[in-house]
Amino acid sequence: MDTTVISVLNMSAYVIYFMLPAYLANATALAFGGGKPLDSGRKFTDGRRIFGDGVTWRGTLIGTGIGTLIGLLQGILSGNIIQGTLLGFFLGGGALVGDACGSFVKRRMKIKRGHPTPFLDQLDFVVVALLFASTVIILPFYMIILIFIISFILHLSTNIIAYFFGIKKVWY
Repeated sequence: MDTTVISVLNMSAYVIYFMLPAYLANATALAFGGGKPLDSGRKFTDGRRIFGDGVTWRGTLIGTGIGTLIGLLQGILSGNIIQGTLLGFFLGGGALVGDACGSFVKRRMKIKRGHPTPFLDQLDFVVVALLFASTVIILPFYMIILIFIISFILHLSTNIIAYFFGIKKVWY
């Protein structure tokens, strides 16, 4: 196999490993969410909900906890527990703040919960997770681009799989 292909595959695997706290926090918040909405039903100045019912305290707290736990485990594996835990917290928590920001934008655009917003749905969590993580580590530009590409593909493909298994109501 060509060494360039091997390099791309290695970097892709590393990107998935690096972003695991964000990916699992996002999935966990969806799977274990529900309960009291983060906005407590309050409305923004435009009269619409701030985030809506899909962004909940339970999902946010459990998702951030899972992201932090994954970061801790990665820190143990790498021998840098503090950096790993901080990265896990910032990637996991940042992913959920990003998702909430996406919901905020969708409410302002009058897009109902569950309706598609291409790119925003797949990448809102990545943008904020990377912004938060930048307080701990600075990533090279090529890696950020690869994170966006892989995250988009993974998010869309996992949603399609979840849809076919009846876990999600929509394929996106």
